[in-house]
Formats: sequence, structure tokens, C-alpha cells
Amino acid sequence: MITPSHYDLVVAGATPGGIACAVRAAREGLRVLLVSHGTHLGGMFSSGLNVEDTLYLGNRAPLYTEFREGIKRHYRETYGEDSEQYQTCADGRLTFEPKVAEAVLTQMVTAEASLDVLRGYVPIAVERSERLVRSVTIVPLEGEGTATRGETRVAAHVFVDATYEADLAALAGVPYRIGRESRAEFNEQHAGKIFTTHVPGHFPREAHDGRLKLLTFRLTGGEICAGSTGEGDRAVQAFNYRVCLSRDPANAVPPTKPASYRREDFLGLIADHRETVHKPYPLKAQLILDDIEDFRMGRGSTPNAKQSWNQPTIPGGGHGWAEGDWKARAAIARRHWDHAMGLLWFLQNDPEVPAHVREDARRWGLAKDEFADNGHVPYELFVREARRIVGRATFTEHDGTLGSGLERAPIHEDAVAITEWPMDSHECTLERRYGSLYDGKFLLSEATRPGQIPYRCLLPQDVDNVLVPVCLSCTHVGWGTIRLEPVWMHVGEVAGYAAALSLRRGELLGTLSPDRLQWHVANRRVMLSFVNEFDMAADAPWVPAVQYLGTKGFFPSYDARPLDPLDSITAIHWARSACDVLQGQGNAGERARHLLRALRAPVPSPGEPTTVWQFRELLAGELRYRDQDVATLQRRAPVGLTDDAALTRGDACRLVVALIAPHAGT
Repeated sequence: MITPSHYDLVVAGATPGGIACAVRAAREGLRVLLVSHGTHLGGMFSSGLNVEDTLYLGNRAPLYTEFREGIKRHYRETYGEDSEQYQTCADGRLTFEPKVAEAVLTQMVTAEASLDVLRGYVPIAVERSERLVRSVTIVPLEGEGTATRGETRVAAHVFVDATYEADLAALAGVPYRIGRESRAEFNEQHAGKIFTTHVPGHFPREAHDGRLKLLTFRLTGGEICAGSTGEGDRAVQAFNYRVCLSRDPANAVPPTKPASYRREDFLGLIADHRETVHKPYPLKAQLILDDIEDFRMGRGSTPNAKQSWNQPTIPGGGHGWAEGDWKARAAIARRHWDHAMGLLWFLQNDPEVPAHVREDARRWGLAKDEFADNGHVPYELFVREARRIVGRATFTEHDGTLGSGLERAPIHEDAVAITEWPMDSHECTLERRYGSLYDGKFLLSEATRPGQIPYRCLLPQDVDNVLVPVCLSCTHVGWGTIRLEPVWMHVGEVAGYAAALSLRRGELLGTLSPDRLQWHVANRRVMLSFVNEFDMAADAPWVPAVQYLGTKGFFPSYDARPLDPLDSITAIHWARSACDVLQGQGNAGERARHLLRALRAPVPSPGEPTTVWQFRELLAGELRYRDQDVATLQRRAPVGLTDDAALTRGDACRLVVALIAPHAGT
């Protein structure tokens, strides 16, 4: 049972993003209810996704860092810092066992006294009054659709939909998209029906060359093949279970042949892939065999001799998921599990499978100590794409690639989080063209750059007290760089801060000042804008200022260079930009492009380093020119800066935000 029936915040969905939102809001003093459709918390992190899907290893948001440190602490304290388990976990991108991820996330939730958790419940109705949601009605999942459902009505000031399906938002009447936009709708090159190829290498090249502080990806998209019409449809990318396998004989359960097993579904695996590339086999033969080779070589391992198997997808198999009820979803999930177990059984036992492949495959079984209360079936199907809300802004392919006239992705003045994973999509249908991958599969490792997620993407168009940090407003192509748990934990934590700030100030989420929210979270070490030189664990006093100004057009590239001297050209443009922001003139992209053009123009030299006094005079002169109050600049001068000292770019940012950032009440 839940008490009370009225909360400050109700969060639907115990995904990592939902947990980050609920925990942050609780720590900010809110009374929070977290509603989970399952009895286990943690979404895909607890259901077989054994790696943090990110190319950025820096600290981006406090609760995601707390999760990462909790994982590492478990392996360090349980096995020792020199152990194979700890080294496997912490060497590069974090890897972990599902049960460990669940334990860490659950502990984060249960540690908060003002956070209630309701497990095994789903929303079925929403009470809405004009632009406000007043309450949500929830029922036990096993009672959904029955006459005696045990309904519970919960009222709240603020609601957050952190489900993988945007179920609460849909019930509230929020418009949404399912599937692929056409190429013409947002002028996206990779939208709609598309056939592509893959090219091996290290991408993006800027990261490989050391100019971008990201890990690299070993594949990128090649040519766009004939037949790529760009036509939109409702097809979503393929789902699958992330099957947790073990190669420890004492901890491996052999798969059982499903009752629905049909040998002919899998015979395509034994054909030569190059000769059958144009045939619509339901399986990706070469990729599956590559997985077996990876398993044999120990690549992509999880601590304690486990692997997360990612290949048994069913292109088109999840097309009814988003708008289906939970009974329909259960049938879709069952089909995907039977498919995965049928494939594994086939690889281990069918006489047509080459002997060496059977031998390698037989080394693996279901991990006995994972999902033991669920027949070793992960608690969640990997729902890669369902609904996406239509918000007050839409994140598109353009927002994850280099912006026009910039050396970075487009800048958003209300940005609250970053993206960095390559925009990609798994297969949407089984259709192929000669030499191509399946329809809809693309991977933009070379083209993708770290992007900024606007606060408006979390806001439904016509509801003012709901945020959607998971199924936020974006296109199918843009979704590829958003649909990662590190991003969702980052955005979810921002949503928790926003909920607390709106209630503290007595303002609706839909009318809350994005500037105030940005300054609030930047001071609490939440990243707003990707930079190469530092992450959010840095304790320098200029960190929040650099982050805040990264959304205002002060950096036309990913190089903030906070410790470099402030040159005279940049000083002039920053003074002008500061007053533009103060007066609400221009936009961030225009400011950044103007500065980049000025820095590229031929000049004798950038001039001597600017002193604190000189930059303050530039700011004051610009204020006087625009008939603005100069006294504000003096009242808000940062401490520790002497007039005759040479000014670094980081400290110059402190001077700027002293003038323009919304300090009151934060």
C-alpha cells in the first residue's frame, strides 16, 4: 500500500532515468512516489545491458557518477582491486553483472526516506484539467484489464514519465510519434526507409586523433544504397533480450529448445553470408557468428565469466509494443525469448552448424545466478524504441552533427544535458538491397558529435506540470544518440532538479526559466555542454560558469581552454555577447559563428593577455553603450580576482556570469 495519496512528485517508470529523477527530487526535499511496472528496479541496467553505452568516460551528472562508483566499489570490495573481476569491470567502459547493477540502483532508492516505491503497478488513467495533470490512476499489473483491478488514485503537483514507452504521457493526451519521419520532414539525410553499409576503422576520426575527448567506435556508416526512398512509416528498430550467458560450467544452465522452435527459421545461418546478402533471412548470420568468435576470444566480457548477448533480434517484431496493453506486450516478449533460446539451441546442437561453432557455443549457458526468480529470463525486453513525445522543441539528426559555421554541434540556449553516442538504428524491417544491411540499420559514428538536449524537449506542448526525460521529443534519427541509459540518468536527474525548483519557486515546469534551471544544475555539477578539457568532478570555481556559457554561444568548438589567457579579440566579443544575452538579443549559434569568424580573420596578433580590469571595463563600456546599469557588474564581481591580474578564460567566464546569470533564489 502507498501513503500518502498525494505527493509532490510522481515518477512513472523505475528505469535508470526514473530512478535518477526520483532520488534527486527526494534529496531536494520532495515527497516522491516511484511507480514500477515490475518487481525489480533498474530497467535495462538490471536486465542484461552489461555495459555503460557511452563514448565519454568523464563525470557528467552526480547520480550517474554515484551509480558508476557503486558498481566499481562492489567489485573492489568483494574481490579486491587487483582481481580479474575489478579489472574487467573498470577497464575502459564500465561492465557489470545485472544483479550488481540492480543492487546498486535499488540501494540508491531505498536510502531515501521521502521516496516511496510501488512495484508491480501500471498507470491506466490520468485526470487532467486544462494544462495540468491532477492525478494518475494505477493498478496492479496482473490486474490490468480485469473487472477487479485494485485501482489506486494518486495526486501530485508534478509528474514525470520515465517509462520506456511514454505510457503516462500518452494517457495524459500528450501527442507522440511512433516510427520514422520522412526525409523531407526535418531535412534529415538518414530519415525514413534507408539501406546502408558499414565501414571499419576508428570513428570519429577527431577522437582517434586526440582532438575530441571520446572513445572511438570500430564501425561507421558507408554509402546510402539504392532504394533508400526516405519515406516515413511506423516501423521501429528491432528489439531483443540481452541474454546473460555464463561460460562457468558451475554457473551455466543449458538452453531448452522452445516449444515453438522451427529449424527452418535458423538454417540461413549456415549459408555463405556473401552469397545470401540479398535474401531476407530473419537472422544476421555474420554478426551472430562474429559474436561466437568474440565470446571465444573473451571480448566484451562481464565480470565473473559472463557475456551479454545482443544479436538475437527480430526485425519488425516489436511494431505492436508501443500502443499495446501489457498482455500484448507479454506475448511480444515471449516471442523474442523463444527466438533467442531457439537460436542458442540451434547453434549448440544442429548437425548442419559447423562443428567448431557448435563447440564454441556449447561453452555458454544461461547464467544460473541471474534472474533466478524468473527462469533466468531478463526482467525487461530491450525496447529500443516506442513512443517519442512531441515537445516544445525536437532533437533531430542536425543536433547531433556539426552545426553550420561551427566546429561543434548546434548550440541550444536552454540545453540541460549532453549526447555523445553515435546516432544509430538497428534494423526496422527485413527488407534488403544487394550489398546492404537490413532496412533502417545505420551507424553514424563518424558524423555524430556531442550534442545539447534542450529543456524544451522534455516539455509536452500543452501540459505544464509534466516532464518526459526518457521518451523525449526527438526524431527517429536523433533518438539514436539519446536512447542510452547514461543520457537518461543525466536527463532524469535534471528533471528531478527541475521538479524541486519549480515547487520551491511556486512556478510550473512549463513556465520555469530555463536559465535559472541551467545555473542551478551547473552549480551542482550537472553537465550542460560537452568540453574537452574538464568534466564535472573538477572543483575549479569557473566550472559552472564555463558550462552555463557553453549554452550561450561563447565557445564555437569543444575547446573551452579555461586555463588559457583571455586574448583581446575574444574579450571584445565576449563582452558584446554578454550584453546580448542580458538583453535577450540574437542567439547562441549566431554569437558562436561571429566569434569563430573573428578568430579566423587575418590579424597581426591576438594582442596581449587581458587583465581583470580591462575586461571589466569592456563589459562596463558595452553596458553604458546600451544604457544598462553598470552598478550590477560591480555588485556581482567574483571574489579572488585582482584588477591587474592577467585574466584566464575560465575566470573571464566568472565575470560574465556574475553579470548575466540568474542568481536570485537558486
